[in-house]
Amino acid sequence: MFNYEDQLNKVCSADGFIAALDQSGGSTPKALRLYGIEGDAYSNDEEMFSVVHEMRTRIITSPAFDGSRILGAILFENTLDRKIEGEETARYLWEKKNVAPFLKVDKGLADESDGVQVMKPNPNLSELLEKAKAQNVFGTKMRSVIKSADAVGIQKIVAQQFDIGRQIVAAGLTPIIEPEIDINAPDKAKAEALLREQLLAHLDKLGVDEMVMFKLTLPEESNFYHACQDHPNMLRVVALSGGYSREEANRRLAANNGMIASFSRALTEGLTAQQGEEAFNSMMDASIQSIFDASRT
Repeated sequence: MFNYEDQLNKVCSADGFIAALDQSGGSTPKALRLYGIEGDAYSNDEEMFSVVHEMRTRIITSPAFDGSRILGAILFENTLDRKIEGEETARYLWEKKNVAPFLKVDKGLADESDGVQVMKPNPNLSELLEKAKAQNVFGTKMRSVIKSADAVGIQKIVAQQFDIGRQIVAAGLTPIIEPEIDINAPDKAKAEALLREQLLAHLDKLGVDEMVMFKLTLPEESNFYHACQDHPNMLRVVALSGGYSREEANRRLAANNGMIASFSRALTEGLTAQQGEEAFNSMMDASIQSIFDASRT
């Protein structure tokens, strides 16, 4: 049964990582291609979302996927509306797998300006948060992207993330704030320095009960975000794979003590629709174990 405190304790203190299964309309075709399903397998968005739900269902129902190594899983809103083995997906995750559900709540990225892409307006956020709460979702995730070390742009992106993050906290959910730095940014290390400065400044403005999580690009300097991890308003700092291979993402993650994974493409790397159950589950187990090990340093 649902218990917020149980989810909170697990996400805060247990060993493990967060699985990112929240590919949206823009990223789903690529995810399906990597999984071995081409565009001719579906003819519209609804069919595409049904196909990707089959992929997610196969991942989530795999014996390798459970709360012994996975703390939480991030879902796309369309997934929230679908079922696994007759149960709502979010409830299935917690009640059957002991994995805390998170929900992607952003509506995509605006055009680049000042070296960043902020989130598009989200006028129906309040209704979405109510829907998430009704399905016992623990937290949310929202992504924006930093393309270069532009101080004005980075200030803008962090301010937007925290403004919406406080709204999410007020609704009784835990926000994952995700200002991703593009791994191909020519001045990535400088962007990281500007981002850390802004993140700490905004953390200091939070009320004592306003707890958040960060999802950040793996930094050039190991343990670069320790000050964020140690902040009293921080539940957990997680890392995105950002286009790195699983091997490289795990290598970088292991060098950042206390940071845990929230990988998407790196988690599903090597999985295909054509694999038999034994091969699929074996690949899942090996992938999960490698990411779990890298998250325990």
